[in-house]
Amino acid sequence: MIPIVYHPEYVSPLPAGHRFPMEKFSQLYQILRSEGLASDHNTRFPERADDSDLELVHDSEYVHAFTAGTLSDRASRRIGLPWSPALVARTKRAVGGTLLTARLALRHGIALNTAGGTHHAHPSFGSGFCIFNDLAVTARRLLLDGVVERMLIFDLDVHQGDGTAAAFHDDRRVFCADIHCRENFPFHKQSPTLNVALPAGTSDDAYLREVGSVLDRAVDTVRPDLVLYDAGVDVFHGDRLGKFQVTADGIEQRDRLVLSRLAAYGIPVAAVIGGGYQKDIEQLSLLHATLHRVAASLSF
Repeated sequence: MIPIVYHPEYVSPLPAGHRFPMEKFSQLYQILRSEGLASDHNTRFPERADDSDLELVHDSEYVHAFTAGTLSDRASRRIGLPWSPALVARTKRAVGGTLLTARLALRHGIALNTAGGTHHAHPSFGSGFCIFNDLAVTARRLLLDGVVERMLIFDLDVHQGDGTAAAFHDDRRVFCADIHCRENFPFHKQSPTLNVALPAGTSDDAYLREVGSVLDRAVDTVRPDLVLYDAGVDVFHGDRLGKFQVTADGIEQRDRLVLSRLAAYGIPVAAVIGGGYQKDIEQLSLLHATLHRVAASLSF
């Protein structure tokens, strides 16, 4: 069975009515267990990321201020999540989850997180519900450990991964390929290695053409030792914070295209679930489970 990374700390309390769907992480895992895709046999529980890991990407002053709860009101508003000790634990555990997912992928060919994709976190500040950038921290740690030499971050969340692009602006060992909505957050875009901004209203056919083309171009250019795949489902036409018109079938085709093509290339892939903001948490969690269902149907 494919390794699934999860921890109960992926969920921390938020005020009633908060628009970040925190409960989706635990609901996703329960769906995976009910469908036989996750079990005691293949579930892996991550450690919390150490500050030394976080500081490979993030300024130490920022890491310490968030951990201690001393961020300014302005910095906290930019993140959009109210500080609490539980949020600190949750944030560090989720980064540790993506790091574990990547290490498992190098051993097994594929591994899947049930959280992750906090790509709006910049080196010195958080933004858009993202505090520490799990993708960037994972890439830096694996490069430092010498287990990879070249990496591809393939970001298909509907929002540009501006924090990730900023982190690797001067580091060409990490190739950031990003397909996102041009008219959506963040409104000040960065310049990742391969940047594709599609218009609001983009639907299945046009979207899938770009996914296949960009993936092939990125792999051909960088020949990565590992791909970090951000499989955000906020591209879905019913998402509150998306602006695309991609269907559930389109998301299934996207994940199948990405995972099957990487398997054919023989490149390990570590996937995170990315964004998704529907009001119906159960339906949102089922949509996130698409990634795990598709992966289970393929051979690696």
